[in-house]
Amino acid sequence: MSRIVDPLIVGRVMGDVVEVFTQSVKLTITYGSNKRVSNGHELMPAVFMTKPRVEIGGVDMREAYTLILTDPDAPSPSDPHLREHLHWIVTDIPGTTDASFGREIVSYESPNPVIGIHRYVFVLFKQTRGRQTVRAPISRDHFNTKKFSEDNGLGLPVAVVYFNAQRETAARRR
Repeated sequence: MSRIVDPLIVGRVMGDVVEVFTQSVKLTITYGSNKRVSNGHELMPAVFMTKPRVEIGGVDMREAYTLILTDPDAPSPSDPHLREHLHWIVTDIPGTTDASFGREIVSYESPNPVIGIHRYVFVLFKQTRGRQTVRAPISRDHFNTKKFSEDNGLGLPVAVVYFNAQRETAARRR
């Protein structure tokens, strides 16, 4: 009998970034025309230089969601003293749509892994009060997803997906 191991647990996303939760909404992140983000898979830096397409599979356009992108391994996985570094926040995203219909409160900053393999984590929250005021943090560094959720009354995530990336060296560019 084989056991299915959750990649969010194996990748320490649950624990480091979010509490244990049950995914209840489909979240699809695609860079470019065909680079879909899958938990734990590696993407090359050239792929994520521009904002991804974010599709939310909610069931009601009247529901609203908040999406964040964070790096819990900044500046390096062996010394993540900036943990977490915030790369993006979009709020008021209608269900059954994509993030371009939301309100960007922290602009997209493309990930830039300099040392080691970084995890880049997309976390989706359902806004409990429909369109609500979600406040932007003061700084991108030392961001804390759990505290952000608590401060803004968002509760547990409804979906999380992450990818790994490392600096693209000349030897890897064959």
